[in-house]
Amino acid sequence: MSHRLPPLSALRAFEAAARLGRMTAAADELAVTPGAISRQVRQLEQHLGVALFDGSKARPTLTPAAHVLQPVLTTAFAHIADAVREVCDPGRGPLDVACFSTFTVKWLIPRLFDFQAQHPGIEVRLRTTDAGTGAGRMHGDLTITAEEATGAWDTSKEQRLFPEHLGPVLSPELAQQVALHQPADLADPALAPLRLHTRTRRNAWAMWGAAAGATVPLPVPTPSQAGPEFEHYYFTLEAAVRGLGIAVAPWHLVMDDVLAGRLVAPLGFVASGYDYVVRRRTSGPLPRLDVFCAWLQAQALANPVPPGPQGPPSG
Repeated sequence: MSHRLPPLSALRAFEAAARLGRMTAAADELAVTPGAISRQVRQLEQHLGVALFDGSKARPTLTPAAHVLQPVLTTAFAHIADAVREVCDPGRGPLDVACFSTFTVKWLIPRLFDFQAQHPGIEVRLRTTDAGTGAGRMHGDLTITAEEATGAWDTSKEQRLFPEHLGPVLSPELAQQVALHQPADLADPALAPLRLHTRTRRNAWAMWGAAAGATVPLPVPTPSQAGPEFEHYYFTLEAAVRGLGIAVAPWHLVMDDVLAGRLVAPLGFVASGYDYVVRRRTSGPLPRLDVFCAWLQAQALANPVPPGPQGPPSG
């Protein structure tokens, strides 16, 4: 069926203006003048027969019609950009990698120098994606995320990096003041102010408690949320390093700190039931992706083995 669509340039100008909130910002993004953006938007309004912006030119607001149109256009243009990238020469251009911000800071960036040394011709651009786990819509060439460990992978587009292991960590100085011999010790109400929490993963203590209770032969009460809460895992881990409390953290995010003596893990680590997974944008042969995925796998295999869980003291 044939559809009479508005001019693509008018749709592009409106989408940029609506997404960015200002005509001048849209003009900068599209490398045209603000007047050209305004004319394209008026042309689109005439074509549709509806107003798309209210308010003054300095502070325009979206009409109900614009609120319907803008997200659809944004998604459509993103799909077009992805398709164009896919048919372009895979051996040129930067490699876009998206992953959780703390994973980027604590695991990927400290190792990325090795990739750059081995492959100086491949530029890696990092972006964060902290909107929860799962596939979602891919905005780059490759996404590193966490998935429930089901074992069912689409091997043409996905590869398992490593299983996640959780454990309580704290500074050596704080460990001298707090006696932790078994997981149940952390349910002590006196330790409640020291239990650190993260807004993006409020269930970390519950996940560790359930996993530790299944691993060691004793019940592990789940600590209630009584201690301070931080916006991101990175803040929580830094607070633990500085002696502000006890954090439940994945081994791969704290292993460098544990091995360097900045943190201790007196109770070891237990499997959380999640795997870290690399998901490619396409299953086709793309040399840049192939090289980076192989490097990631090698780095994952080089991860030190986490210390095992500690049960109740013997005797």
